Amino acid sequence: MPAPVTRAHLAADLQSLGLPAGAAVMVHTSLKALGWVVGGEQAVIEALRDAVGPEGTLVMPTQSWQLCDPAVLQETPPQWWPTIRENLPAYDPRVTPARTMGAVAELFRTLPGTLRSAHPHRSVSANGPLAETITAVHDLDCPSGERSPMRALYDADGQVLLLGASPAKTTVLHLAEHRADWPGKHLDSNAGPVLVDGKRTWVTYQELAVQDEDFVDVVEAFARETGLMRIGTVGEAPARLLPVRPLVDYAAAWFTTHRAA
Repeated sequence: MPAPVTRAHLAADLQSLGLPAGAAVMVHTSLKALGWVVGGEQAVIEALRDAVGPEGTLVMPTQSWQLCDPAVLQETPPQWWPTIRENLPAYDPRVTPARTMGAVAELFRTLPGTLRSAHPHRSVSANGPLAETITAVHDLDCPSGERSPMRALYDADGQVLLLGASPAKTTVLHLAEHRADWPGKHLDSNAGPVLVDGKRTWVTYQELAVQDEDFVDVVEAFARETGLMRIGTVGEAPARLLPVRPLVDYAAAWFTTHRAA
């Protein structure tokens, strides 16, 4: 049976992987994949902080898909939709849970000093010197594009860290989709409850129809052709570390070529 995984063990593995001190890093984590972690999600966050140090900024997706228009989710009977739209609580970055992002991200969003962006469905949380810069702009109709934390992370020359998470979860690749062009690229409608001048308001908007079916392929091609992806093991989990700016630049060209084909 594998030994318990400690905070010190995780921090050492992250350093061996090449996670640089002072980095702005977006972390996608499967707690279960890391093994039996002593202290669970709290220890994981503390190990990440140990690795990047006080000058580093941790970033995590804290999305709240439960606030999407029920017509988009297609999880409930259509006759329920008017009631859902009328009664869903407004997005509150301090309170709204990140139900599907995992235990690490859910704890992270609640920590002292963590800031969370304003998008009701695709919020990002950050903690560290660049937290305000990364979370400041997150326009409703641009959940992952040029007016979102993905652009801020790109401008910060950040990193993406996948800890037991599939490359399909690499959210920053949606920024590359915004910059790419392919047949059938289009906008979709969405909606959700937000606070407007302190009042709960149901708002509708148009957003890029994104997809992740080829994210694994583009990450593998990027690693093969550039040699810029670091691969290792953190705890018991496979880990990948990728530089945001070269990855997004590569993926934008790759999507344009391969999706057209």
